[in-house]
Amino acid sequence: MESTGYPIQKCVVAAGAVLLGVFVYLIALNGWRIATLFGIGALMGLVLYHAAFGFTSAYRRMIVARDVSGVRAQLLMLAVATVLFAPALAEGVVFGRSVSGAIAPVGVQVAAGAFMFGLGMQLGGGCGSGTLFTVGGGSIRMLITLAAFVTGSFWASLHMQWWVSTPRVPGIALGDAIGWSAALVLQLVIFLILSEVLRRWGKRSELKSDCLGWRRFVTGGWPILWGALALAVLNWVSMIVAGYPWSITWAFTLVGAKVAKFLGWDPAGVWFWTGGFTEKALNSSILTDDTSVMNLGILLGALIASGLAGRYAPSFKIPTRSLAAAVLGGLLMGYGARIAFGCNIGAFFSGIASTSVHGWLWIVAALVGTWIGVRLRPSFGLSNAS
Repeated sequence: MESTGYPIQKCVVAAGAVLLGVFVYLIALNGWRIATLFGIGALMGLVLYHAAFGFTSAYRRMIVARDVSGVRAQLLMLAVATVLFAPALAEGVVFGRSVSGAIAPVGVQVAAGAFMFGLGMQLGGGCGSGTLFTVGGGSIRMLITLAAFVTGSFWASLHMQWWVSTPRVPGIALGDAIGWSAALVLQLVIFLILSEVLRRWGKRSELKSDCLGWRRFVTGGWPILWGALALAVLNWVSMIVAGYPWSITWAFTLVGAKVAKFLGWDPAGVWFWTGGFTEKALNSSILTDDTSVMNLGILLGALIASGLAGRYAPSFKIPTRSLAAAVLGGLLMGYGARIAFGCNIGAFFSGIASTSVHGWLWIVAALVGTWIGVRLRPSFGLSNAS
């Protein structure tokens, strides 16, 4: 995305700051906890944008050019997050607050959903976090992907009763199964082995950690290593404040359901939306939902970051085939994330950091879908060069 005029960028930063302040005030009416999560989300948006920390492009570069630097950064992020998570999850309490990991059943629905998500993110051009921060940064195409993402996520919620009847076993946390010390060592060894294998196989694998001066800290262009470390810490802080790790796509399901209800859809009798947390969330303000508030923070944080970087420059010229890929990719990601209990953040990042076996299954299936998606991209006029 090319930069545009400096006065416009200043207006973007100012507008983002004003919106941030307004929402801090509105959200704070619901308590300090959810207002803090909003602030954490805004920091995540800034980090994601300034470090250009994407999952989709990292996997594509690995497949197409054997550039494994982005994937190795993800392994470092997972390793740091696992080290931070393990003591908290072993105790179950941090600073007097109960915490739990991102644990989900292991089975057909996770594998199928992750495969769909991997395929969809290559067509859509972003993952769960990537879609949010690029929309915040002014991408119109990704706004279309996001709308389709929301639609697909809601659509999948209507089928969840069928999906949960497919073969699966209850969630398995390695920390509970073999002990947290053993699980921590096991995962760190796996990360180290995978990183070394990638380093030897890849044509480009360096993780640069050059100095991050104050000007660069503000305007962006961060080394990916800094982004990996910052996201690991922010996920840990999010877990302490919320009581569970960072997630994204539940909010998309909720927004889709609220829009459908506004348009006349009746949730009565729909299994996923009947009783418990989901029904309560559907009938409550979006500003009382943790995940929705954090997503809003990510959008505004990325908006401010794009202005600080001088790169807020929306483009409304979207080729027809690219538009079709954005819609198809978004639908696949939304549907897949819902049935797989999360996306690259909630299932992969937070799941593996919680030592959940479903997180490992998720990434294997997602990489298979990614491989196919990379090969389909040229059919939609999308380049694999970046």
